[in-house]
Amino acid sequence: MCRNIHTLHNFEPAATSAEVHAAALQYVRKVSGSTKPSKANAEAFERAVAEIAHITQHLLDDLVTTAPPKDREVEAQKARERSAKRYAAA
Repeated sequence: MCRNIHTLHNFEPAATSAEVHAAALQYVRKVSGSTKPSKANAEAFERAVAEIAHITQHLLDDLVTTAPPKDREVEAQKARERSAKRYAAA
């Protein structure tokens, strides 16, 4: 799937609407195969982003877990370390 779509569930603080929208946008871009739709497809593209963001927010609101929330900064640091390892080997 898209590497740019990040896990949004079980973080403290909770995912913002901007993060949910960004994930929906990345998904629609991937599925449609374009980063910027033509004028003829712009309305369908934006509608899809809005609908997917809406459904994604409902999903995040409804999910339950017993695991403690993850810390965004700790997870970001882990991702930077993985990236440094991956690109250092190249």
